[in-house]
Amino acid sequence: MSGTERPIVALVTDAIYLYFHGGKETRYYELARRLADRATVDVYTMRWWDGPRKRTDGEVTHHAISRQYPMYSGNRRSFREAIFFALGCLRLLWCHFDVLDADQFPTFHIFALRLVTWVKRKRLSVTWHEVWTQPYWREYLGWAGYAASVLERLAMRPADDLIAASSQTAARLREVLGPRASITVAPNGIDVDAIRNSSPDAAWTDLVVVSRLIEHKRVAMLLDAVALLYAGGNPVSCRVVGDGPQRHVLRDHARKLGLGHAVEFRPDVREQKDVFALLKAAKVAVFPSSREGFGIVALEAITCGVPVVTTSAPDNLAQLLHRCCDGHGRRVADGAEPGPRDQV
Repeated sequence: MSGTERPIVALVTDAIYLYFHGGKETRYYELARRLADRATVDVYTMRWWDGPRKRTDGEVTHHAISRQYPMYSGNRRSFREAIFFALGCLRLLWCHFDVLDADQFPTFHIFALRLVTWVKRKRLSVTWHEVWTQPYWREYLGWAGYAASVLERLAMRPADDLIAASSQTAARLREVLGPRASITVAPNGIDVDAIRNSSPDAAWTDLVVVSRLIEHKRVAMLLDAVALLYAGGNPVSCRVVGDGPQRHVLRDHARKLGLGHAVEFRPDVREQKDVFALLKAAKVAVFPSSREGFGIVALEAITCGVPVVTTSAPDNLAQLLHRCCDGHGRRVADGAEPGPRDQV
């Protein structure tokens, strides 16, 4: 590549923003948009759209390397999706790129991409959002969790460079790979200007949770807490923003608890500005998740000026956000004290 040519960056992730909503999807969406100012950006993903395999979104080109498979089987990630997406990654053997970065999930594709980059003599970078502990793997998959834990650790090794979404994830990677591993910490960012320019939604609520509706997010536990507040003479309203496999289960759970009038489900929210508006229209943002690699929505809530309640579960790294941010969601130097608004 000559000094005048734009580098070609390949980003590989099974789910993309606008079709699927979550912290990693938002991260790759924003990364692709910003890289497009200085490079040609190709995103390789599942076929989330109708029409040709290749589509352009602004300066970013999306390529479908596999059909769209359901990402979840029940409340757990689908092995079928992981395997077929990994096979689809072999299509990159016939694609041109200078730099390749792959999303950590769904793991199997990392080995396929190691083969691709070895053949094409390119470096492989993998972004790790979280590292699970073996006890959590056991909780997630039972006895099969032992094998999954070994696979996760094997998947850390093929990459030439690792990018960690938090210093805690980097520390867990180094526990496996050793202190000399090539790991760069690049935390998730938020659009502070967009948050400042957003207005609260007209419909206010006491509690809000913004989450994918899957088991480890533990939204059912929040509903149980709302029921306990009612039983104690403290009626509160609650808004659940998000969608996922547990949507109907959670609706039924709310009805069984007698909370049909108190809990509003909003699976229809798609635009980020609407998320900010709903966060600002709440007194408290609650994130009861047992596992978070970063907790970008919790950071957005802090920046919206909304107090955050989260859990102290060992794998929930969102509980550590107050250590690295000031009262406006900005990162502060290691060892600096966070502002009083972050002590939530």
